[in-house]
Amino acid sequence: MQICVENLNKEFTLKSGKMFGQKTKTIVKAVEDVSFKVKKGEIIAFIGPNGAGKSTTIKMLTGIIRPTRGQIRVAGLDPTKDRKQLAYKIGCMFGQKSQLYMHLTVRDSYKLLCSIYDLNAKQAEEKIEEIATLFDIHELLDKVVRKLSLGQRMICEIAGSVLNNPEIIFLDEPTIGLDIFAKAKIRDIIRKMNEEKGTTIFLTSHDVGDVEALCNRIIIINNGTIVTDSTIEELKSKYLSKKIIKISYDRAINNKKLEYNVQKINHNQVELIVDTTKTNLGDLLSYFTSVGNIVDIQIESTPLEDVIKNIYKERR
Repeated sequence: MQICVENLNKEFTLKSGKMFGQKTKTIVKAVEDVSFKVKKGEIIAFIGPNGAGKSTTIKMLTGIIRPTRGQIRVAGLDPTKDRKQLAYKIGCMFGQKSQLYMHLTVRDSYKLLCSIYDLNAKQAEEKIEEIATLFDIHELLDKVVRKLSLGQRMICEIAGSVLNNPEIIFLDEPTIGLDIFAKAKIRDIIRKMNEEKGTTIFLTSHDVGDVEALCNRIIIINNGTIVTDSTIEELKSKYLSKKIIKISYDRAINNKKLEYNVQKINHNQVELIVDTTKTNLGDLLSYFTSVGNIVDIQIESTPLEDVIKNIYKERR
């Protein structure tokens, strides 16, 4: 296992003033009895609402803060005891924080990062050329970081996180603030890293599109505890039984009472919501075929974002 977490807890002590001359303290449980494992080569989404415990968990996994209780192994190391050794085996990229130097060129920023990882000048040049080819950023290497567009900088940030050939990359909001084209490129790059280098990807994102496009497994955390841990397919099969069906006819449909759960009739289109666990789709299509001449049918699943919201509500 690349990551193994058992009964992880993190408590913070907050001072809240004085009462009867004594200072009072409040114990806040940020993470409570969290356990999960991640295999080598997995792309896993670790998501939850703000304040759910995501960032605290990642900081413990990367050795930034110590857990109150519990066991962690990342790339075979204990992040608390082996933080320096672990730094050589992992990469981190946080969407809101830059590891590049704004007043230097991308190339010079990479050279500084390579020196941190004890690469000599020749090794650094070879590594920079390698990632420039992998990420297709040759034309960006000699540009000053602060002059890059947000999308360009994010690509360079991700590239910088793999200079040390990490076994695991922690990506926190890698597509935040990007347009749809930049997001697509970032996702392609992440997928390419995983497929070509076998890199394990630990992703947090509020963008459901990232999760659907990249991940094969999703862990949802809320109020410091894991509420679900399943594959994307399992999540969809359990929560996506409701389908939105739009049926278009070659003529206007009268606003007569139709069978099934019809939501609205718009001229020649009928829109309805169907629970596939309770409704036979064959019978449904036979019925609506009898209504008129069908020219188009659209079937949509419930958006994953709505599924996640429902899970939050169920476990709250």
